[in-house]
Amino acid sequence: MNALCVGAVATLLIAISTGLRSTPYNNYVLLAEAVLHGHLWIEWPGSAIDALKFGGRYYVIEAPVPALFLLPLVAAFGTHANQTLLATLFGGVAVGAAWQIGTRLEVPTSARVLLVAFFMIGTDLWWCSMYGDVWFIAHSSAVCFTMLALAEVLGKRRAWIVALCGGLAAGSRFNLVAALPVYAYLLSRERSTGDLRKVALAFCAVLVPFALAWVAYNLARWGVPNDIGYATWYHQDQIGDPTGPPFKLKYLPIELYSFFVLPPLFARHFPYISTTNAGLALTWTSPALVFAFFARRPRAVVGAMWAAVALLAIPNLVYYAQGATQFGMRHALDFEPFLLVLMMLAARTGLPVWANVLCAYSIAVGVWGLWFWRTFWRPLY
Repeated sequence: MNALCVGAVATLLIAISTGLRSTPYNNYVLLAEAVLHGHLWIEWPGSAIDALKFGGRYYVIEAPVPALFLLPLVAAFGTHANQTLLATLFGGVAVGAAWQIGTRLEVPTSARVLLVAFFMIGTDLWWCSMYGDVWFIAHSSAVCFTMLALAEVLGKRRAWIVALCGGLAAGSRFNLVAALPVYAYLLSRERSTGDLRKVALAFCAVLVPFALAWVAYNLARWGVPNDIGYATWYHQDQIGDPTGPPFKLKYLPIELYSFFVLPPLFARHFPYISTTNAGLALTWTSPALVFAFFARRPRAVVGAMWAAVALLAIPNLVYYAQGATQFGMRHALDFEPFLLVLMMLAARTGLPVWANVLCAYSIAVGVWGLWFWRTFWRPLY
């Protein structure tokens, strides 16, 4: 089975799980509609849609890339375009790319199947793709393009493709910009001086237009070259602060608790085990991630993956909000692609029994989570 088939099957399964419904939190549809009408402020339908009021108009503060992919659908169907269907496609492509990475790293087929299934179901990837809300499709998009960047940097290493995918990931979730230096390092490994110049030129030739577009986007919205949307939102948010950045050390304890402790709820009545909508710690949902610590070689790649994990995890550990509405810890999707690569590197001689058990457990919890949320927290209708 090749990556294209795996991605197609994954997309179909996620699409079926959505019931083909469209999310009511379709901020990106509204942004795409605005772009098609020549402006960046949205026609705000009410408080159900998170949008920042600035200069008397409302703006979507989330990174804009998913809206760009919605332009053809919105051109055809207007604000009735189904944002969730795009999320299912992002999720499916991410899974197909995971299979391709496992193939390129020569992971045995049985281990590859289990690790890809874990990535799809044992993390919040399927859950985010199934609902497709503005915050969740941003994750699906970022994971999709991160996986494509990793598949390329671990394969043919064409700099322009890695830069394009890395830029699209950062344009989906802003903090993915921290992965770009890691990609640059991996592209530069074992290159001659002449090749390094070509790689650097191709990498920058793609990223410079991204940077210029980003500055222009901010100037058009806020009148300044940098993004002040999240900071302004933080100053207005009831759980934020009126001053300062949304990244502060005082949020570290609650983030550590959320990522590593936050437990399920137990009751004597059906369904006996449940969660709040604040999620579950990775300890409960995705313990198979611990297998990443067993990756050893090649050392340069292992080091680069851990560097990416650190660069992407640290901002989440000091951010003022831990995700709020989620099954597991959806912010972990920023760095879980890099942990998956480490897991695959560790699995090139096969998975030990205990890792098989943890993967199976994580998948089972993921299936339960999809059922639980569809049944109790947010039925699909």
